[in-house]
Amino acid sequence: MQFVSKKGQTDKLSTPCLILPVFSKGKQSPVTELFDNAHDKQIANVLKQGDATGKAGNTLLLQIPAGSKTKRVLLVGLGEQGKTTDVDFNKAASASVNALKKLPIKSICSTLLAVNVVDKDDNWKVRQLVLKAREVLYQYTETLTSSAPDANVLDKCQLLVTGDTSATAIDKAASIASSIANGIDSAKKLADLPGNYCTPTYLADTAKALGKKHKSLKVTVLDEAKMEKLGMGSLLSVSRGSRQEAKLITMEHNGGPKSQQPIVLVGKGLTFDAGGISIKQSSGMDEMKYDMCGGASVFGVMQMCAELNLPINVVGVVPSSENLPDGDANKPGDIVTSMSGLTIEILNTDAEGRLILCDALTYSAKFKPDVVIDIATLTGACVVALGKHATGLLGNNDELANELLGAGIKAGDKAWQLPLWDEYRPQLKSNFADLANIGGPAGGTITAACFLSRFTEDYKWAHLDIAGTAWKSGADKGATGRPVHMLSQFILDRC
Repeated sequence: MQFVSKKGQTDKLSTPCLILPVFSKGKQSPVTELFDNAHDKQIANVLKQGDATGKAGNTLLLQIPAGSKTKRVLLVGLGEQGKTTDVDFNKAASASVNALKKLPIKSICSTLLAVNVVDKDDNWKVRQLVLKAREVLYQYTETLTSSAPDANVLDKCQLLVTGDTSATAIDKAASIASSIANGIDSAKKLADLPGNYCTPTYLADTAKALGKKHKSLKVTVLDEAKMEKLGMGSLLSVSRGSRQEAKLITMEHNGGPKSQQPIVLVGKGLTFDAGGISIKQSSGMDEMKYDMCGGASVFGVMQMCAELNLPINVVGVVPSSENLPDGDANKPGDIVTSMSGLTIEILNTDAEGRLILCDALTYSAKFKPDVVIDIATLTGACVVALGKHATGLLGNNDELANELLGAGIKAGDKAWQLPLWDEYRPQLKSNFADLANIGGPAGGTITAACFLSRFTEDYKWAHLDIAGTAWKSGADKGATGRPVHMLSQFILDRC
């Protein structure tokens, strides 16, 4: 869907559908009143009758009498005048496109930039209008045939220029937001694909295709033989139970000067996780195709960087494997040697994400990074602690952690920091190896991060546990694309 600025007055616009804000209390917006005064107070009448309430997210579609250049009007509630919150605005942005997406129209015009949102500027409003629309319009179709959803006709949204913001500024903000949305959609698509489609090799081929499309991206894929030469015994131990060969994928966006140390993003790419010998319960196991959402988010962010040709160096690293039970699979009690040289006792084969991440984190040091951020659907304990709303954040550098927290607040893709104290480290003690791969049921998210921290002591590092935020279950089952927006904002802030 294309988003472009539009100049004009609402009473003179020619459009198949005009989106106008209405409020539950206080005066109506000038853009709404201007249109209403030219159309026999139709909006005032429906508000008086209670057909439209002004409640945030409430919508009402009006057919405009023949003779008007505007064929339809969609009234969208924004709460109280002067008190519209970011939550209210996001509800309205989503609801407006949701109400129109099945209509036989190709273009709409939104005037929601005229609404003042508490503590938010026009750039934020443009970003949310684009992202919320794209979220509503996203459809998974890759493996659907007769039951595939109808294609959306809607392909253009005009954003009416209001206030002091220029058309140029709106178009620039919309372009950035569209690239973020493209990255989110790509992450969703990869994550929603079933495990028999999206294998480690499929991810590697996807990275190569992305590299061919964007000149700024250098893509490298290591096979198991090359990883074995590097001593990645921990990563390779996970793939032993699978017929699918593990891959280590790197994507380098070189947009900044050669002297600039890169941001390195490391995404867990478990394309399916049955738990290995420590097998999971069968109920809900299909959702373990989402165990590669960390890797998918790295793909999305790297695509965003390349599309915008950002003037910064960013490296994406995705260790990818399957974790399945087999005669050659890891067994509880096995000991493996990581690339760093540390030995690991595998007490639970279902704690495999940290086993592939630790070698990828050691490998990431070769890029001489400014910071390293890993993203992983790592622990069920994070879902228990934070639910489905906040991503878990831990790290060895508070400045980096605060940057990510701030980016999450800006993006509405929030994280919450948990402690990474030395007091938790003894839980990973092993009598037979340098450390164990689990630390018991207490503080599982923290001990998992403590494990990873042993491999990140040479650089500034943060860990994002997205086990609760990467996908939705139930009737709305599907990937969310988080935390592509947070990481995109983090990188844009650094630009």
